[in-house]
Amino acid sequence: MKLLEFKGVEKSFGAVRVLHGVNLTVAAGEVVGLVGDNGAGKSTLMKSITGVYPVDRGTIWFNDQDVTHKDPGTRRQMGIEMIYQDLALAPQQDVANNIFLGREPTRRLFGVLPAFVDKARIDREAQAMIDRLGVHVPSIHIPVGLLSGGQQQTIAIARALTFKPKLVIMDEPTAALAVREVESVLKLIKQMKDEGIAIILISHRLNDVFEACERIVVLRQGNVIADMSRCGTDMSEVVSYIVGAHS
Repeated sequence: MKLLEFKGVEKSFGAVRVLHGVNLTVAAGEVVGLVGDNGAGKSTLMKSITGVYPVDRGTIWFNDQDVTHKDPGTRRQMGIEMIYQDLALAPQQDVANNIFLGREPTRRLFGVLPAFVDKARIDREAQAMIDRLGVHVPSIHIPVGLLSGGQQQTIAIARALTFKPKLVIMDEPTAALAVREVESVLKLIKQMKDEGIAIILISHRLNDVFEACERIVVLRQGNVIADMSRCGTDMSEVVSYIVGAHS
């Protein structure tokens, strides 16, 4: 079943045309690798999915609904989450607060007094998510800035999953991680897939793409120039598409 579908999507910034009639589909529970050189249009494409960038032409369908003109908040409520390369974490806040950052649950005393952040619920639900994912952190009360890069990446994933997404877009999640931490993130990607969550993995690390993804989509100069099954290609062919050497 198609969860996400791009039909002829175009995007320009002034006179610079960045996306050229992109067609792309992602099925529910599918892991798709999106690769391409710097400037290929990957970030613009992903921000078009989340609604950060409105498209000039074409349509975007998500879960059988036309979301082309819906705002980012609505799309997020519908189940689209993106984990950016900088993770957008608050380093001085603790793990639990980061998981609910910007979407803190509140409650009212006696149902009438002004609402306040429900820290007890934040801690309880954050711990439950950490336990479910099998994430290893010293404590949910430790500042995120004291954690390793891999641990911070898993906290960003936990934050995305707390709100029951249908699609998670991951931008270079393993770029700055050690080998063991990469394995942990790839394990979480598999776990998300097993739970029926679709994933778009943007990465320059082709080893990780081939390990985690079922399909590989190559974007070059704003065009989808290849859309291949992982089993039907190899790394040298993907590289040839990325650099424009494939005939």
